[in-house]
Amino acid sequence: MNFENILTDKKGLIGFITINRPTKLNALNKKTIEELHIAFKSFNDNRKIKVIIITGSGEKAFVAGADISEFANFSIEEGTELARKGQEILFDYIQNLETPVIAAINGFALGGGLELAMAAHFRVASTNAKMGLPEVSLGVIPGYGGTQRLPQLVGKGKALEMIMSASMISAEEAKNWGLVNYVVEQLELLPLCIKLADKISKNSSVAIAAAIKAVNANYTNCVNGYAVEIEQFGVSFGTDDFAEGTTAFLEKRTPNFE
Repeated sequence: MNFENILTDKKGLIGFITINRPTKLNALNKKTIEELHIAFKSFNDNRKIKVIIITGSGEKAFVAGADISEFANFSIEEGTELARKGQEILFDYIQNLETPVIAAINGFALGGGLELAMAAHFRVASTNAKMGLPEVSLGVIPGYGGTQRLPQLVGKGKALEMIMSASMISAEEAKNWGLVNYVVEQLELLPLCIKLADKISKNSSVAIAAAIKAVNANYTNCVNGYAVEIEQFGVSFGTDDFAEGTTAFLEKRTPNFE
């Protein structure tokens, strides 16, 4: 696939997406969001891809925010549509994707960049990474799910502190607060993400998709997450992967999930 603002690659069972706007510190604009949606959908539809890793180009930024020049003069209606469409085609889309997504945060992850990382299923950061939601310093609030996902990950108090102060936290602080799973030197960032992806890819993609659905249900209004877990647990019994996994266990061999 040829894109203007992102790069894609495949290695084995892993799909790689790199946001490639280095002169803009990989800031998100409308075109980039649309291209990201296409890339994620293509990898998710490819049954040979079992994990997706997303990162930014260069050594300075994962995504340093949204491209403010695109919406500085928007009306109320245009601002509302910007957030609604962005959440629909990218941020909510990633969170609910059947294929696991790992965010490799290789530098600044600010505003929409942190919101993009939080939409992934989990995050790994390099030691130089800085994270924050600085929107209130511009007279606006996070609009791509930041006010919802950040409290889920770090708690209400810390989330409100970060949002209201518009300040950045270090990678180590992010790890201590549960915002990222691991912190490593930048040269080790993608190798660790690949190692984690390899572990994931050995397991049942069908079961992983069901687990994603069940976990996300806990954070969805008016949805009983326990009920969704029960449903998805039961559905798993009717899959080929369940038959293969249990048979392999009883036969004391490694399962071969198709």
